[in-house]
Amino acid sequence: MLDAALRRVIDPPLNMAGRALAKSGVSADSVTVCGLVLGLVSAAMIALGWPLWALAPLLLSRLADGLDGAVARAAGKTDLGGYFDIAADFLFYGAVPFAFAVADPAANALAAAFLLCSFYVNGTSFLGYAILAERRGMESSERGSKSLYFTGGLLEGTETIAFFVLICLLPGWFAPLAWIFGALCFVTAGSRVALARQVFGAEREE
Repeated sequence: MLDAALRRVIDPPLNMAGRALAKSGVSADSVTVCGLVLGLVSAAMIALGWPLWALAPLLLSRLADGLDGAVARAAGKTDLGGYFDIAADFLFYGAVPFAFAVADPAANALAAAFLLCSFYVNGTSFLGYAILAERRGMESSERGSKSLYFTGGLLEGTETIAFFVLICLLPGWFAPLAWIFGALCFVTAGSRVALARQVFGAEREE
């Protein structure tokens, strides 16, 4: 919901930094790898019971996630780079709830399972829509230049990062917050399915 507005603020400095990194020979894929490693380090720290300490690598990983796209725009985007980026994002987003389940299975496992299920459904609705949009030559630019078609929704990247920060600050509230956020993910997925029905439903397979 907030991604489009946030992009207008963060894209200019990110693009400037991306051009500088590309000029110095840093590849977008290497930035993606750094972001993924930082994200997994953050998840490992959460699993070990250090959620506050995990905030630094978590936020740095999301900075790298923005920078890799800026580097790609400066040096030239590739389909493989876009694929690697989305795969790394999904691994990071799944690792954080799993880490909370590992940290305290009795308190967090059921809520984490529900949250991961909602991520799975939401991600499927997102990627499925992107495939159909690509087949029809549709493009989106409100959330920046992307390798995939990005649909809006109640919960997007900005809201997810804010949620991850919140549960690191309030780890004792993980379970109730996860149930709420997971429910909102299902609402987001449902709205995207409804949009797909509206946009693509008039067509019939031959």
